[in-house]
Amino acid sequence: MQPQELRIVFMGTPNFALQTLQGLIDAGCKLVGVFTQPDRPKGRGKQLATPPVKELALQYGIPVYQPLKLRQPEAVAEVQALSPDLIVVVAYGQILPQSVLDIPRFGCINVHASLLPKYRGAAPINRAIIDGATTTGITTMYMDAGLDTGDILVKKSLSIGPQETAGELHDRLAHLGREAMEETLRQLCAGTLQRELQDDALSSYAPMMKKEDGRIDWTCPALQVHNKVRGLDPWPGAYTTCNGELLKLAGTTPEEGEGGNPGSVVTADKNGVRIACGVGILMVRELQLAGRKRLSAADFLRGCSLPPGTLLV
Repeated sequence: MQPQELRIVFMGTPNFALQTLQGLIDAGCKLVGVFTQPDRPKGRGKQLATPPVKELALQYGIPVYQPLKLRQPEAVAEVQALSPDLIVVVAYGQILPQSVLDIPRFGCINVHASLLPKYRGAAPINRAIIDGATTTGITTMYMDAGLDTGDILVKKSLSIGPQETAGELHDRLAHLGREAMEETLRQLCAGTLQRELQDDALSSYAPMMKKEDGRIDWTCPALQVHNKVRGLDPWPGAYTTCNGELLKLAGTTPEEGEGGNPGSVVTADKNGVRIACGVGILMVRELQLAGRKRLSAADFLRGCSLPPGTLLV
């Protein structure tokens, strides 16, 4: 059997899913439908925004379906009517009900951005960096009724750089996800695909990030704060407050040394702002006040003074 012989339904929504969808398109797969989240208001103007996956699918003339809830009988009927042999899921944003999982003869395969069973859940990329992990990767798995608990199929790993942000890692993992799905599809068609049960005892959970997760605790070691900053870059962003005003930080490096009270500015010049932590000092090279652009330390300090001893909370 060749991949081109399979009737495939793709389910995905954000940019992360684009590489895998493009890989299926480039491989000549028979994509009979794409399911994605509904268009939703976005930004200050609240204009309806089209999901990236929808835009790509329409470019290639692939039918697009946007049910509000996939579990609704009419949505399940739409999937059933497409008679898929396989459903490929990448960051769709909805839980697939058992009634959909049971439809394709080769099941539903998910592309997940961690080395399962580590970091099940919605934010594995952020959590890996926040935890200071040095390795992560992609896992393809057969989906079941649990949350990222299905049998493992293919794993591909990569190293995380000490300065790498969630946004940068996101892009590298998106490419790796395409490679992992292509390998999974080759093995499936060749009849060599092996299933590996997940060890629940080794699992951890990475829930969806919220804005309030970004608040910095300056009593933590500088390395821990640094990992949080890059793990939440670009969204939701790590923040503190300065004179009652929200201040986001980026482009950090942990340093050794003692700087006084945690959260107090040690030095501030064109090279960066150095802030005392529970252990060590955090060098910050980019700062952003609420509602304004992210600036280099040099540009920021031209309009906002941060004299030594200024307390960030």
